[in-house]
Amino acid sequence: MQLYSKRQKQLRGEVNDVYSYENIPNKLLVQIIHIWDRTLGNQGNYEQYGSQVPGTYKSIYDILCEEYGLFNLFPNIQRNNGIHYYRELCNYFLSLDDDEKIIDIIELTFSFIDVITRENTYLGKADPSKEADDAISLLNLRFKEHGIGFQFIDGNIIKVDSEFLHVNAIKPVLKLLNDKNFSGAQDEFLNAYEHYRHSENKEALNNCLKAFESTMKTICDKHNWEYGKSPNASHLINTCFKNNLIPQFWQQQFTSLRSTLESGIPPGRNKLSGHGQGEEIIKVPEHIVSYMLNMTAAAIILLINSEKDLFNNVK
Repeated sequence: MQLYSKRQKQLRGEVNDVYSYENIPNKLLVQIIHIWDRTLGNQGNYEQYGSQVPGTYKSIYDILCEEYGLFNLFPNIQRNNGIHYYRELCNYFLSLDDDEKIIDIIELTFSFIDVITRENTYLGKADPSKEADDAISLLNLRFKEHGIGFQFIDGNIIKVDSEFLHVNAIKPVLKLLNDKNFSGAQDEFLNAYEHYRHSENKEALNNCLKAFESTMKTICDKHNWEYGKSPNASHLINTCFKNNLIPQFWQQQFTSLRSTLESGIPPGRNKLSGHGQGEEIIKVPEHIVSYMLNMTAAAIILLINSEKDLFNNVK
């Protein structure tokens, strides 16, 4: 809802255009619980639909307890009537001051929304798939409203640096990689973002290169292009160019394309994370990782779309 107060803040320019990744506000947590209520169910319809709602919340609760090494989320509370999973999950969520655990719970609950609630029988929804899509869209909108730099995409929470880059690079590459042929590259690219979210910057760079190489290998395998037994990124790039993945006239027009691909992603990983660091501990700046993630996304988009054009031309 575009309430009066929200519209006035927008008119006054009081909107968040710089993303934060910590100090997640309580107001956002309450808004997320409202989304759970409508989509996963709440205390009001806890018994209305048999075991569906309590079963869903029990599954979420049990996963969190196991991963956090707990028997229950509030181990010091005495219970006479067992655990009310919905109520305790909400209370635990609202009591957290650990931003990573907050994101854990958001990702986990919306993974359930993305899968479980799409079933036609869940809560008797008329159009459950649309309701799941709407819930995810609203979550991403709430993140943006509060200036929190995360988005839920394809079952994962990913870190967002720039709305422009997110819309024009990250979302398109995830859509292109959402294909069984590119499942390996998709997994590696999402892992790069997961490492980036946890400030594991060297690991993020390693997965950038893996995703880049896996994309090229998949394209080469699809067209039976020979690239050798132990190819590195440079070999794969040469194979792609040799087989006119990028048309010759575009290679000539953009003379820096090959050098961008060759000197961009692979050396960034090799110099900063791919080899032993010796006596001096090498620290990878976060802004470098952000740049490499976006460069990787742009390179993968170029490769996959070029392959589609080549395939269509052959047909």
